[in-house]
Amino acid sequence: MEFFGNHDEYLIVSTLDKFDTDKVNKNIETTLSVYWNKINETIIYVDGIQYVLKPNQLVFLTEFHKVDISKIEEINFIKFNRNFYCIDNHDSQVGCKGILFFGASQMPILTLENENIKKFEILWNVFESEISHKDDFQVEMLQMLLKRFLILSTRIFRLQNKYHTIQETKVDTIRNYNFLVEVHYKTKHSVVQYAELMNKPAKSLTNLFAINFNKSPLKIIQDRILLEAKRYLIYSDRTIKETSFELGFDDMQSFSRFFKNKEGISPKEFKNLHK
Repeated sequence: MEFFGNHDEYLIVSTLDKFDTDKVNKNIETTLSVYWNKINETIIYVDGIQYVLKPNQLVFLTEFHKVDISKIEEINFIKFNRNFYCIDNHDSQVGCKGILFFGASQMPILTLENENIKKFEILWNVFESEISHKDDFQVEMLQMLLKRFLILSTRIFRLQNKYHTIQETKVDTIRNYNFLVEVHYKTKHSVVQYAELMNKPAKSLTNLFAINFNKSPLKIIQDRILLEAKRYLIYSDRTIKETSFELGFDDMQSFSRFFKNKEGISPKEFKNLHK
C-alpha cells in the first residue's frame, strides 16, 4: 500500500512480483528503497548487473540506481522519499546519508540470521497494518516503524561488514565522502576537490581509505563515473559526445580513454554490444 502525506511525504510498503515494475520505477523524487527477498533465490538487476539474492537477504538502494525486477518471483519492498523520513535530523547512522544508503561503495546487502528474521517479520506485519490505518498518528507511527527497520538493519550490516571495526569518526568521514561523490561526481573528478569540500587534506583521506576500506577514494569517484556512463550508453539516446560532456569531461577523446582504460573496450563498442 502507498502513503501520501500533506507535505509531499511518500511511502510504499508492498510485496512485489515481476509485474510490479510500475511501483519500482514510479517517478517520486529523492527516494530510497529496500528490497527484502523472503523465499527462494531471486534475481534482481541493478544498473544492468545481475545480483542473486538468497532467502532473507536485503539490499538498500538510492534514487540513483536503475532497478529491473522482471526476473523476480516475489520480494518485499519499501520505498520512501526524504520528505517522509529525512526531513527531521535523524541519527546519521540510520538516516538518508547513513551506512545503508551512502556509506558503502559496494552494493549494500545484508543477510538476516534466524534470531533476526522473526523481528523483521513482526515489524513488516505492523507496517502493513499501520499504512492502512488512517488517523492523526499515522505519519509518526510509520516514521517510527521505518526508523526501527533501519536501526535493526544498520546493526546487522555493521556486524557483517568491516564497519564495526572502524572508529565512529572514521565511519562518518567515509560515509560523507561517498555521499559527496554521489552528489558531485559529474563535476568533480579528483580527490583534492572532495577533500576541499570536507576541509581535510587529500592525503589524509587516501590514508584513511587505504587502512579502513577496500577502495581508494579515487577509485570510488572513477567507479561512480563509469557506472553512470554505462547507464547513459545502455538506457539513453545520448551520443557518446553528449555523454562525455554530461559527465564533466572536456572532450570525447578524454572520456573514451577513461572508459576504455576502465572497461577494456571503447564506449562505441560497449554501446553496440548492449543494443
